Amino acid sequence: MNGPPEPAPDAPGPPVVGRGRLGRWRDQVVAFGWLVGVWSLLWGNLSWANLVGGLLVGGAVLVFYPLPAVSFGGRLRPGALLVFAGRFVVELVSASLHIARIAVQPGYRPRGAIIAVRLRVPTDLNLALTAEAVSLVPGTLILEVDRDSGTLYLHVLDTHGPADLEVARERTRTVERRIVRAVGSAAELRRVETEPSEKGTRS
Repeated sequence: MNGPPEPAPDAPGPPVVGRGRLGRWRDQVVAFGWLVGVWSLLWGNLSWANLVGGLLVGGAVLVFYPLPAVSFGGRLRPGALLVFAGRFVVELVSASLHIARIAVQPGYRPRGAIIAVRLRVPTDLNLALTAEAVSLVPGTLILEVDRDSGTLYLHVLDTHGPADLEVARERTRTVERRIVRAVGSAAELRRVETEPSEKGTRS
């Protein structure tokens, strides 16, 4: 007696049940919170005026320019989030002082370079969060994001050789690791903790 027929190799699987209205609302709230946070960071200080402005801008972006559906399948870890925020503030101050020193140093002309960094968690959410966190630090600018390969292309200021380029790559991967530790899923966390850092393409 023959069993049920084997499905064709390219046959579509069973329909996936949606995450429901609650899941979609949660994703919108997460996106809204990040928009407000980025707005406040861009202004450089937290005040009621900036907070209200961020709320208005974030709401307008979600209403008039809907973001693509980016599901949040991770887990919020408050301790790791505090570590990320603390390290981000330290790096922000350090980079600002470094740029200020370059600006006032007579006759010094810093050299820039463009590097490619392939992230280990190439999801849209991780690409966006890592790109935002890296570009907010003075001296580093995101030029392009390749979603297909999960690669960030950065312009780095004040480089003197291959060693400085590798330091910039590792710094970006460290930011990714902190973000995944703060809001990533268990599978993503295992990936950034166990996979070795790739040696990206040098420019």
